[in-house]
Amino acid sequence: MQGPADSGEAAERVARHAERPGFLISEMRMSPAQRVGWHYHTNIQDTFYVLDGSVRITLRDPDEQVDLRPGESWGPVRAGRPHLVTNSGGGSATFLVLQGIGDWDNVPLEDVPTFVELESGDPPR
Repeated sequence: MQGPADSGEAAERVARHAERPGFLISEMRMSPAQRVGWHYHTNIQDTFYVLDGSVRITLRDPDEQVDLRPGESWGPVRAGRPHLVTNSGGGSATFLVLQGIGDWDNVPLEDVPTFVELESGDPPR
């Protein structure tokens, strides 16, 4: 799940809890150094539910940042909206991604500065 210009390691898919035509629930795990790089989906939406740790979802069009803790969910990320998923804590993070309804794809993007980075002048991570 890592795009060509992403820094850091790709997040690990631990399990697929449900998979049927047009719908998928995946359990993902990330260390603080891992990420799901900038990407979007053509036909499906992502919804996130955090089981353990801290997860940050950074989005474009419009710029937005969402921090989630255990028991919190957020979504859906509409089809076509670029997003980046990172571990915002000091330890491992485990979360579910509900994806659907439609044909699955993952279109990687080059690293894109976020609105926070643009305002602060910090380089993209």
